Amino acid sequence: MRRLVSASSSPRAAGDPEVERGIVDLFADLAEAFGFPRSYGQIYGLVYASPRPLSFTDIQQRLRASKGSVSQGLRALRTAGVIRPADGPDWRREHFVPETELRQLIGGFVEGSVLPRLEKGAKRVAKLKARARLDRTATEEQQIVAARIEKLNQWHRKAAELLPLAARFLG
Repeated sequence: MRRLVSASSSPRAAGDPEVERGIVDLFADLAEAFGFPRSYGQIYGLVYASPRPLSFTDIQQRLRASKGSVSQGLRALRTAGVIRPADGPDWRREHFVPETELRQLIGGFVEGSVLPRLEKGAKRVAKLKARARLDRTATEEQQIVAARIEKLNQWHRKAAELLPLAARFLG
C-alpha cells in the first residue's frame, strides 16, 4: 500500500495531515507487530483518525490502495469487530467508523484472530502428540521431543483459558 495522500488533496480530510499520517503509521506498525498485514493497520488508522465515517472509496483513495487490499482489510477488520458500519454523507455507500473501546478492540482481536489460531494450533499439537507417542524403545532424544510437545499442549490449553479472561479484564 502506498503512502497516505495528503489531507489537502482530499475534501474529506479534517485536522492536521501530519497527525493523521502519524496515526495511520502507528496502527500500521502495530498490525505488523502482531503479525497482521500492514494494510489492516493503515485502514484502521485512517478510519480512527477521521472525525467522519469513511466509505470504501474514501479509504481506497486516501491510502492509494488497491480495491482488493481495501476489501480484504475491511472484511477482516469488521470480522474482528474493530470497525463497524455507520451512516455517512452518501447513503448509497457503506461507511465505517472505528471501535474505540479497548475492551472491544482486544476482545475482537482475541475472539476473531487469536482463539481461532489457538484452536488450529491445538489440533496440530494433538497430531504431533499422536505422531511422537513413545513406547518402551524410545530414545532419549525422542523422550525430549515428546516432553516438549506436551509442554506445547499445556501452553495451548492455558492460553485458551486465560486469553478470554484477559480480554475481559482489560476492558
